[in-house]
Amino acid sequence: MTDRRRTGPPSRRTPPPSRGQRRRPQPPRAPQRRARSAAGAAPRRRKKIRLGSQSRRMNAALGFLCALLVVIGGRLFQLQWIDGAAYAAQGDNLRKTTVQAARGEILDAQGRRLAYSVESRRVVADPTLISEKDRPAVAELLSTKLKIPYSQALLGVMASGRYSIIARQVDPTVADSIMGSTVNGKTIAGIFTERTQKRVYPATTTGSQVIGFTGQDGTGLAGIELSMNKLLTGTDGQMVYEASPSGAIIPAGIQKMTPAKSGDKVTLTINADLQYLTQNAVEAYQVSSGATAAQAVVLDAKTGQVVAMASTPGYNSADPGASDPGTLSNPAISDVIEPGSINKITTFGPALQEGLITPKTVITVPGQIKIADKVVHDAWVHGDVKYTATGILAKSSNVGTLMINEKLNKNDFYNYLLKYGLGSKTGIELPGESGGILAPPSKWSGSQAGNIPIGQGISMTVLQMAGMYQAIANNGVYIQPRVIKSITDADGNALPTSKPKSTQVVSEQTATTLRSMLEAVTGPGGTAKSANVPGYRVAGKTGTGQRPNPACNCYAGGGYNHTFVGMAPMNDPKYVVAIALTDPHVAVKGGAAPLFSTIMGQLLQSTGVPPSPTPSPEYQLTAD
Repeated sequence: MTDRRRTGPPSRRTPPPSRGQRRRPQPPRAPQRRARSAAGAAPRRRKKIRLGSQSRRMNAALGFLCALLVVIGGRLFQLQWIDGAAYAAQGDNLRKTTVQAARGEILDAQGRRLAYSVESRRVVADPTLISEKDRPAVAELLSTKLKIPYSQALLGVMASGRYSIIARQVDPTVADSIMGSTVNGKTIAGIFTERTQKRVYPATTTGSQVIGFTGQDGTGLAGIELSMNKLLTGTDGQMVYEASPSGAIIPAGIQKMTPAKSGDKVTLTINADLQYLTQNAVEAYQVSSGATAAQAVVLDAKTGQVVAMASTPGYNSADPGASDPGTLSNPAISDVIEPGSINKITTFGPALQEGLITPKTVITVPGQIKIADKVVHDAWVHGDVKYTATGILAKSSNVGTLMINEKLNKNDFYNYLLKYGLGSKTGIELPGESGGILAPPSKWSGSQAGNIPIGQGISMTVLQMAGMYQAIANNGVYIQPRVIKSITDADGNALPTSKPKSTQVVSEQTATTLRSMLEAVTGPGGTAKSANVPGYRVAGKTGTGQRPNPACNCYAGGGYNHTFVGMAPMNDPKYVVAIALTDPHVAVKGGAAPLFSTIMGQLLQSTGVPPSPTPSPEYQLTAD
């Protein structure tokens, strides 16, 4: 066996230290030279690559980051500030549209609709979505479909901004046909429709001055439409929806609806049938009498509620633009006139109430009387006549009336005028009411003190005239005129309305007595025989008031107002009718009395009021 043990010198390796024993440090080895090549030359050493210092590397990285941030910031500035609006317009897919509340209805006293709204459309454009080359074709389509001038349609699609109204109150079928149309082979873009409403007035001109009308945006501009606009309007809702670039609603997109709340329903005291009859009678008599204008107000004698109200010229609520803007008012409540002798009840009522006269009191009445620096005459020439108080009223003697008025204290007389509702607005729920003109006694001149009792130097509306006589018809109790019967909300709940104020002007006995004296006015020897209604006992009073002439600031050449106010049946009045005519022909006998007869007759017969059970008695007008 061969012995493989080493035979050379012992190994210089140091055995590994045992656990716990430290290794001794070894002296460094001498560097060994590499063997030379066959040519005897030593190989070159490779140079080490230096990456630079750590600070240089950090500065280089920081500079790169700053440059990158500048580029990114510049781009953000461009997107946000320079091109932001354009990108927002392209990327804004959420649209909002107003859901218009249904405007409340206006009804007559019997629940018949006088004004209501139907669904309509508003056609609008977003010009930013309509390409320049398509605009002429889009305008041509809109012009044809909507029957509007081409120039109007073109201006709409070329307008600045994103919302341009092309047409209002468009029929829904027409609006739908537009949205289904194509332009240059493409579905129309940039044109939208919005749900709106169109106001409908089925009675057209009947009661128009009371009902009023609305503007194109649905806001009330006259009559009840204006005075009750807030209640009728309701509360609009809103719809938020996601739309495609062309503006169409995305069915699966975001849709959020805030429902609208419909407006309240307003029921008037007006009776549409009686309003129609009254209005036709006023219009016909204005033409036949040659008057330049005519007015009539009908009140319920017991409640003071307006049954009918008409003035000429009228207008059509459905098309107010066809009338002169100066005629879009309600003269029966806004125009004041000097009423003439119908104001004499403001002397006779207080004189009876204070016990200064009785119907049979005899007064010797001369043909004229001097009041301060003025001489007042009767309308006819006469000497001294012994008239009863009833005769003075029936004959409408100015002189006799002033003789009775002189028995009244001036301040007491003024307070009675106020109780009759003169000198202030009645408070009726209509816009544009005038309170008339009545100066306090401290400002009365001597002549004015003699004019007011006979209806001059004082001005009032036809509604105020009717209110005065309503107090006499209602046993001496004046009630504020009202034209609104009730108001209900969209859920049918009744809303509170203001209760009319009432004033005891004279006692029931005085009112009854005064009614009988007023009946004598329509009887034999009175001034208003043409006011009679066959089968019914009628009480009332004529009046003729001068109109001021602005040219001379005097009465000369100003013309006249003819008035009449009456009630029937006399024993238990149902209605009070007040009439005023402006400048009728002198040849018209009885002034306004014939129109009263026509209107009152139609009222009584249409509502089935029974004829008077007894005929009128004979009234003593003179002492002879």
